[in-house]
Amino acid sequence: MDKRGALKLYFGYDSFRPAQETLIDAISSGRDVLGVMPTGAGKSICYQIPAVLASGITLVVSPLISLMKDQVAQLKQAGIAGAYINSSLTVEQYREVLRRANAGRYKIVYVAPERLGTEAFLEFARETSISLVAVDEAHCVSQWGQDFRPSYLRIAGFIEALPVRPVVGAFTATATAEVKKDILRLLGLRDPLSLTTGFDRPNLYFEVAKPKNKSAYFLDFIARREGKCGIIYCSTRKTVESVCAELIKQGVSAARYHAGLDDSERWDNQDAFIQGRATVMVATNAFGMGIDKPDVRYVLHYNMPKNMESYYQEAGRAGRDGEPSECVLLFSRDDIKTAEFFISRAGNNEELTEKERRTVHRRDVDRLDKMTRYCEIDSCLREYMLMYFGEKQKRKCRNCGNCKRRRRRD
Repeated sequence: MDKRGALKLYFGYDSFRPAQETLIDAISSGRDVLGVMPTGAGKSICYQIPAVLASGITLVVSPLISLMKDQVAQLKQAGIAGAYINSSLTVEQYREVLRRANAGRYKIVYVAPERLGTEAFLEFARETSISLVAVDEAHCVSQWGQDFRPSYLRIAGFIEALPVRPVVGAFTATATAEVKKDILRLLGLRDPLSLTTGFDRPNLYFEVAKPKNKSAYFLDFIARREGKCGIIYCSTRKTVESVCAELIKQGVSAARYHAGLDDSERWDNQDAFIQGRATVMVATNAFGMGIDKPDVRYVLHYNMPKNMESYYQEAGRAGRDGEPSECVLLFSRDDIKTAEFFISRAGNNEELTEKERRTVHRRDVDRLDKMTRYCEIDSCLREYMLMYFGEKQKRKCRNCGNCKRRRRRD
């Protein structure tokens, strides 16, 4: 079977999206890669296709338990044998996954970065043929990425400890030039193909609204889009609960998702949204990674995220099918206080050294300033966003709230 046959058999597509084939060819030829591809660009296929074509196992380093579960469930639906290893498994389940992986029962195994340094996993890895290590959410390796995870710094050492070095692929949706340099250096990528597909998605309409009454605004917004599928992001669990309750009271088929719910409810609500039984998902940022739902027509942020990276990833879950979709952020000055609170809590992260905490705090404050600036500017929102990620605007926007208002004035 070749790459196109695998694409059709397992994923049902006749052709690759931009950059996918280039990255797949590089991996299959034995070359390391760095792929910076926006949400919806199909990053996972870039390592899943080489995984099913290779003789050994592919390890995918992933930061979130929920993301691993979603990805493995999708693999099984596609007919690909996969498993995950993280803290949700019992000791017996963990040993069984290792046993089956060693016996060649799986093509892809997702693993939390914290597991890489354990003796049991190292022993398994040294005895198993590993053809590829794919690092998902690779920005987590950098102190300047929006979700720095010190455990990601162990990845390079783990790879070097293997008897035969596998191909290494690093993937992320958002990375500034500084973060990309860190990824290349800290993961020890060798002569990598580095590919950034571009952050501009012309089908997405961006707007910042500043309503006096957010509740009245979002209820009217959704009423005017009856039957359309959308996501509402809120900064706190309490806000998720109140927004979801208001929608249900208005007869909207809404579901909720946040870390305070038990696993079974989160899974049921997520499934209801993906299958269309719930048209609106109200969630914290715990929802969305790895969710492949192409027909999300709008993403409404009830609160301002604390950085542009998070906003771009979350808003980018709209319009993955390429159809026109809306990304609207409801801004108030109180959102800044909430973001500052979350930034201050990040300083209590025991994973970080004191020096790392100071670095992360400075980074977070600077990014919050830039996020606030996005909400307050009168110029083109798309241009600001592209410039933030180091990209020049190649065409006139004509598809953001600020440009729309300017045209009306003119």
